[in-house]
Amino acid sequence: MKRYFVIVALTMLLSAMTAPTAKAQTASPEALAAAKELIVVMHLNDQIGAMLPNMMKNLKPTIVQGRAEVAIEYDALTPRFLEAFKGRMSELADAAALVYARNFSAEELRTMTEFYKTPTGQRVLQKLVTVTQETTIVGQKFGQSVGEEISKQMVEELRKKGLNL
Repeated sequence: MKRYFVIVALTMLLSAMTAPTAKAQTASPEALAAAKELIVVMHLNDQIGAMLPNMMKNLKPTIVQGRAEVAIEYDALTPRFLEAFKGRMSELADAAALVYARNFSAEELRTMTEFYKTPTGQRVLQKLVTVTQETTIVGQKFGQSVGEEISKQMVEELRKKGLNL
């Protein structure tokens, strides 16, 4: 669940990093400067950094696959990988700023920055990871429930039409 959010967020930001340069030119220098300030005020690096250990934890079963010797090595390598990624956080911040600058005007970005500087804005940022994680869990449970219901109903309808499932 958490891994899903992190993967989606990182995919979007990494996609921005590899986007064609023509697309990058659509952001005005003023908007880009405002977006960079917003990224700093939002503490984006800290927020993503806080999610990295959970991402590594959630990725572990996929890589380890129940092999004890791999688990030991994975745990030993994790700090090195976390530090390496943290060393590249400026790339992520630049990519995120570009995404914001392409999607919001300089004035909108300045307004967001001013909001995030307020006590309420700081509280939103403080709780954002937790709220996002909990919302993702709720959304996943809802999606599973709806998926099961749709699946049952679809099978019933297809059987009514004479299909053998």
